[in-house]
Amino acid sequence: MIDPDTPSSPLPLNKQEIPHAVNIPNCNDEFSCDATRERVWRRIDVFLLPIITVFQLLALLDLGNIANARIAGLQEDLMLSNHQFTIVLTTSALSILLGEIPASLLLRVIGPSIMLPSMLTLWGVVVTLQGFVTRYAELLACRFLQGGSVATIILYLSFWYPRRQLQWRLSLVGVIASLAGAFSGLLAYAIIRMDGLGQRPGWAWIFILEGLLSTVFGLLMFFILPHSPARASFLNNDEKHYVISRLRESGAISRNDEADAFNWREVGKAFALPHVWLVSLISFLTGITTGTILIGLGYFTPSIVASLGYTRVQAQLFSVPPAVAGFFVTLITAYLSDRFGARGLNIMFSSTLMIIGLAIFLISQSLRVKYGSLFLLVSGSRSVSPAISAWNANNVTPYIRRATSVAITSVMVGAGGILATWLFVALSKNVIITLLTFSVFAWIISCINIAYLRTQNKRKSGIRTTTAPENEPPGLGDRSAWFIYSL
Repeated sequence: MIDPDTPSSPLPLNKQEIPHAVNIPNCNDEFSCDATRERVWRRIDVFLLPIITVFQLLALLDLGNIANARIAGLQEDLMLSNHQFTIVLTTSALSILLGEIPASLLLRVIGPSIMLPSMLTLWGVVVTLQGFVTRYAELLACRFLQGGSVATIILYLSFWYPRRQLQWRLSLVGVIASLAGAFSGLLAYAIIRMDGLGQRPGWAWIFILEGLLSTVFGLLMFFILPHSPARASFLNNDEKHYVISRLRESGAISRNDEADAFNWREVGKAFALPHVWLVSLISFLTGITTGTILIGLGYFTPSIVASLGYTRVQAQLFSVPPAVAGFFVTLITAYLSDRFGARGLNIMFSSTLMIIGLAIFLISQSLRVKYGSLFLLVSGSRSVSPAISAWNANNVTPYIRRATSVAITSVMVGAGGILATWLFVALSKNVIITLLTFSVFAWIISCINIAYLRTQNKRKSGIRTTTAPENEPPGLGDRSAWFIYSL
């Protein structure tokens, strides 16, 4: 039974892939393994997560640095209206949205050790070029070419970790990288002091230096990013066998490579899964809210804080404490979600934080209290995203079906983010009420999805009492009675 809570017996592997027998003893629960087995996952963490975290950090820096450039005078120097600046932000989000599904499907074809470094290197070059733009059209073209893909990171990590170990890793990467919101403000504060150097304004140096940093690290990733557990040089053959066995046991990867091969039929099946669309609807609703808070915080936080009465310098520095609060809340909720398999409850809790934060921001007249509400808003929006990503990735298999479903969810988040860039023209009462309503609906739909998945698990339990796995037709994937949905 492919259950995220109870591993099944080890599965045989291709002898050419892992030639030796497994010498690591079995354990009955992922959270009570002996030290030998735990060291395998720690080794993967040490070799993999720092690379992916820096990748994500640079991606967020490159995506969000336009907010700091705006504060440093980009909008005035290029003579952009507020409407034009919003179009620039929309162009970035639209580019990412259009690339999600193709990037997700190509990840396995091209290989993550080639595709991910190529993405970072190319958008680093584009970001650097933004430091030399002189017109609105040039900036617009650069932001569109910058692109990127959220789904590819989720999918790449799902190659490495069992279902009940995925969200904490996604959260750790996300929250450390999300400190880019705070880090970018501090970095920009230092960089803008280069104003006039080389006859370039301070905001141009933000793009140039951060873009060069991404380019250099992207080139380095070609040499250090591991392709997959089977090809990981830091694991011995026994460890590779164990990791791949656990991935197959938990349903993170299929029992055979043929099932994960590209198939247009699997792409279509992803669009027919009810729980994919329920999670995607949650993603869209929270995408609008978190787009206003996260994509919005990435682009607008300095402006938000400045609008609450602080100076430009203070606006850069005051964005740090809410990000730190979000860091701890996200890691704690992710650990509990993995520990108890409670993705839906995680989303409901995070939505509750956003509901309370938005209500406080709406009702209070105090600038200090409004700033305090950002702690709840950032904590809720930071912690909800990994739970949504893990919930979708956990409940869809084989790979092409999962890749499509994760991309669908990312597209819906991006669509919400695009709407957010237009909705977040000003923190009016109607905007806050709208975001509050969306958060409530996200909470309700999470309940509906939990009920649906619980019903499906109960139905599958009944099937398992009357038949055997070998009697099932091939190609069922997550529809198999032996695949247990994470709630």
